[in-house]
Amino acid sequence: MRRYLAVLIALSVAFVSWTTPGYADMQQPAVVSADPVDWTPNIFNGQVNAIAVVGDTVVVGGDFSRIAEAGQRRAIRRPFLFAFHATTGRFRDFRPDLDGPVNALVPGPNDTVIVGGAFRWVNDQRRRGIVKLNLFNGEISDGFEGTIDTGEVRAMEIHGNDLYVAGNFSSAGGGRQPVLTRLDARTGLADREFQISITAPNHPRVKLEDISLSPDGRKLVIIGEITRVNGEPRSQLAVLNVGSRRPTVDPWYTMAYDSLCHRAFDTYVRAVDFSPNGAYFVVVTTGAISGPRRMCDTAARFDPQGSGEHGPTWVNHTGGDTLSAVSVTGAAVYVGGHQRWMSNPYGRNFAARGAIPRLGIAALDPRDGSVFDWNPTRTRGKGVEAMVATSYGLFVGSDTDRLGYEYHGKLGMFPLHR
Repeated sequence: MRRYLAVLIALSVAFVSWTTPGYADMQQPAVVSADPVDWTPNIFNGQVNAIAVVGDTVVVGGDFSRIAEAGQRRAIRRPFLFAFHATTGRFRDFRPDLDGPVNALVPGPNDTVIVGGAFRWVNDQRRRGIVKLNLFNGEISDGFEGTIDTGEVRAMEIHGNDLYVAGNFSSAGGGRQPVLTRLDARTGLADREFQISITAPNHPRVKLEDISLSPDGRKLVIIGEITRVNGEPRSQLAVLNVGSRRPTVDPWYTMAYDSLCHRAFDTYVRAVDFSPNGAYFVVVTTGAISGPRRMCDTAARFDPQGSGEHGPTWVNHTGGDTLSAVSVTGAAVYVGGHQRWMSNPYGRNFAARGAIPRLGIAALDPRDGSVFDWNPTRTRGKGVEAMVATSYGLFVGSDTDRLGYEYHGKLGMFPLHR
């Protein structure tokens, strides 16, 4: 792996930064290497839930407390959040003090990172669920008032100064919009024109699991425990038009997720990601019940053009294992979870004919969902929770310690071939 390190340091790479129009996975020209770099830090407990790249800094959030730089055995204490240099792995002097897990991260304006999660206090100040931090020292950014009242933040997306925040809260930033809201990324105050009704009659609660914003900032895909949006039937997934200040429900929709999976899941959609060109998005699911006619434990591509009901462009089944993360790069659709196989629609916790072994991580062809030869493997565990593509590779965060047949404590990065 040292040959890749030398190349990476020598190259002038283009990092994701605040000047990017929207925060999305980067277009990549090829499938990444199956050999992860050697310099990413190690995390000794808990799991990684979120990763963001801001300039030449990588910020990592989750439910953990003990970390170390690569090659170091002695752990240091950095609960829930830390940062490191994007091509050396050296820790940044970024030490915020949070009292709860981090679920979501996006770059903020003026060398900041916006953090969402289940915390209530940050640096001994009341900051429930969301906070903006100085990237250099971890201090709270002055003038940001984006706290939530109850629940937690599960996902965020950003485009310019528009910050979309999703979860199971009742209000955020001083507004009255539950579950999904749009805040000003500079002040954290709610956009009062952003009003949308998201409901789930006969369900115990309304909750969004994930959201994904098209690169042009005009369409927002929301997934979670929802059945109606502005009174329109939308089963677990809806596309919103957010290009103007007042959001509307897109006339395109799918009922692919209307069928039930296991009774334990009020919602079984887990993650969604738009393609870099905005032409399609991919959704991954859990479910515990497999079969070729079900959308449980699958990855599926949707092309949100036109109006009316539409099915998926393609579906790839694991055969009964959860997929929990997805990153679409144009060259590939990367999916992660605790799967054992892909292309296994007839398997029910076994490999049926045609199943392709892929332990915990896989790369799919965006055109038809077929499985690429790329097969680094990872220890399955609970699954991958964070995947972020950059111009130089793919960061992966999870709850296990083996990635690409090497030790990588909860975190790794697969570089692009050069």
